[in-house]
Amino acid sequence: MKPGLHDIVISPENAAIDSDARTFVSLVCQNPHVQAILSRMAHFGLQDWWLTAGCLAQTIWNIQAGYDLVAHIDDYDLFYFDPDTGFDAEDRVIKQVATLCADIPVRIETRNQARVPIWYEPKFGFAYGDVHRASDGIDRFAYQTTAIGLRQGKDGDFAIYAPFGLENVLAGHVVPNRALPVAAVYRQKTERWGKIWPHLTILPWRDDPV
Repeated sequence: MKPGLHDIVISPENAAIDSDARTFVSLVCQNPHVQAILSRMAHFGLQDWWLTAGCLAQTIWNIQAGYDLVAHIDDYDLFYFDPDTGFDAEDRVIKQVATLCADIPVRIETRNQARVPIWYEPKFGFAYGDVHRASDGIDRFAYQTTAIGLRQGKDGDFAIYAPFGLENVLAGHVVPNRALPVAAVYRQKTERWGKIWPHLTILPWRDDPV
């Protein structure tokens, strides 16, 4: 596997960027909802944010499977980091993003990653760990394959955060990430994915190297 990409900027001036990154951006931006969210969030005012998870990977898998670009995508995850962990502060951003994207016919899940440790352990029974930036949440996805963040700057350039690289998502290989003990989540989600996108190669949880 190629090394991870950390805040790699994709721009016309950066010709040396990994070809997988350029391919990834060209594919996911075929999804009009992804494109609209990224372009609007570029001017929203958040400093540390990523569009992430299934909406990106599943756009690529839809293309590979010959489906409609937006088929089978349940929601669009938007991670951001704000040291203010108050409920009201997060709720305000959620409502502002909802207003900004009200005409986009998708469900956007906007979450302040700084708040995750507060509710995660009571809900799941084990600690989430400290969070210092929005990408910390991406690092802990149950799947290496979808642990990818994408954002757009005001100048139109794209940035990618992919701690496990992009090779697997482009190849349709689903690989577990055991940063957290969430085997049940992995198995539940990948069972659904395998039925929708049968071209995927899904590795079992136990095969993930420590």
